[in-house]
Amino acid sequence: MSPPPTQKLPCDWSCSAPPPPELQVQGPSTGFPGRVAMELGLAGRRALVTGAGKGIGRSLVQALHAAGVRVVAVSRTQADLDSLVRECPGVEPLCVDLADWEATEHTLGSVGPVDLLVNNAGVALLQPFLEVTKEAFDTSFDVNLRAVIQVSQIVARGMIARGAPGAIVNVSSQASQRALTNHTVYCSTKGALDMLTKVMALELGPYKIRVNAVNPTVVMTPMGQANWNDPHKAKVMLDRIPLGKFAEMENVVDTILFLLSDRSSMTTGSTVPVDGGFLAT
Repeated sequence: MSPPPTQKLPCDWSCSAPPPPELQVQGPSTGFPGRVAMELGLAGRRALVTGAGKGIGRSLVQALHAAGVRVVAVSRTQADLDSLVRECPGVEPLCVDLADWEATEHTLGSVGPVDLLVNNAGVALLQPFLEVTKEAFDTSFDVNLRAVIQVSQIVARGMIARGAPGAIVNVSSQASQRALTNHTVYCSTKGALDMLTKVMALELGPYKIRVNAVNPTVVMTPMGQANWNDPHKAKVMLDRIPLGKFAEMENVVDTILFLLSDRSSMTTGSTVPVDGGFLAT
């Protein structure tokens, strides 16, 4: 008896044949043109991204802009916004220091309809526990937590008034769930941010607004490079990461894009590690 014919399976990620055109994307956040990617369906929506001038926020704005999203980019540095607009014509720049409650209310109060929000702005002021200052404490909580509450209130109230669903992503950290030397205030702000994410998801869920957090390991942004440029300090952290490397910005951007999209329509109140396995150890 001859053997049964081999079943031909659908082409998967390992196929040598090129993917169909609808699955080919130009990914500015990754630098891998034509890679196979999940269709996220974000085109035509309006997103607000804080901390958009540098690092993860800037890469995210570029990726959203390339995906056909209308982006409001918020930064406290006008020069960063000017260069971003030159790179991504059509991006709406808003310059404000989110640590200033009144200025934020004035600047964002009339921002208009927003479908997607990414609370990315953050500061990392590292001090030993016995040397923590009031200034570092106040600045860190003002930017890393209080501003998230204020900006999210503004955006969520607009969504609710329009009867529109939405998605919010808060950029947290692995430091929310593990103690790190000299990170007293930073760990505290991110731990609070994780719980804020869950409470927001609980209260905004009935309005069809999803809220999630991403929790990266060290990311090779300018801030990450500055804080982890000591080889000994870096090795101590890398030894705790099963994949043995720090994250690149596109690793975080890709996760945020997924959480903003309808592909994650049943995910809310979650904290999603992008940590190479750090939190598993």
